[in-house]
Amino acid sequence: MITVPEAADTIIKRSRYLSEAISKGFINNSSLARYIKPEIEEMLTKEISISSIIMALIRLQKNIKPQSKYKNIFENKPTIIIRSNLFEINFTNSKTLEAKYSHILSLNEERKFFLTFSKGISESTIIASNEIANQIKTITKSEKMISELNKLSSITINLPNQAISSPGALYFFLKSLAWESVNIVEIVSTLSEFTLILEDKNVGKAFSIIKSLFN
Repeated sequence: MITVPEAADTIIKRSRYLSEAISKGFINNSSLARYIKPEIEEMLTKEISISSIIMALIRLQKNIKPQSKYKNIFENKPTIIIRSNLFEINFTNSKTLEAKYSHILSLNEERKFFLTFSKGISESTIIASNEIANQIKTITKSEKMISELNKLSSITINLPNQAISSPGALYFFLKSLAWESVNIVEIVSTLSEFTLILEDKNVGKAFSIIKSLFN
């Protein structure tokens, strides 16, 4: 029959976020015990005391070693590029919107500006420099706009080839920002680039956190 420590171990280890947080002492054991108590009781089919769960978590904390392999993915510090003065606009997908992509792309033929497209199942997102905002809005004025966000900035990180096949490569950045309560508006990625879209007020803090990962 499964024991309390075994149940706690199963719950914690299935979440890399929890595993790393508990190994570094970032989580209050009492609060975590109350949080996982219902699931442990369901697994053991009986009532379990909070104190026994806390004891299991304390033992678990000593045995879990934080995984620091993510730095090994980046043999050298990656290039990090910051762009400011951005805006984001979201539309309902349509055939007419698709036909306008080439026109919008022509606004950035000399690659002076930041410009990205993301197409989902039911909506599309354009993120671009404020300098071409009016032109984009003119081109798309007949489309159904869902939302518009302003005062945005981006942080683009160049990814090494091995990041493609390395579980947790993006988590390496995201968990650090989450722990510091940095909100991410959007994530845009290609094969070798990973771009975070943030509110202007958060970009400085986010850059400092990401930079500190390689110190």
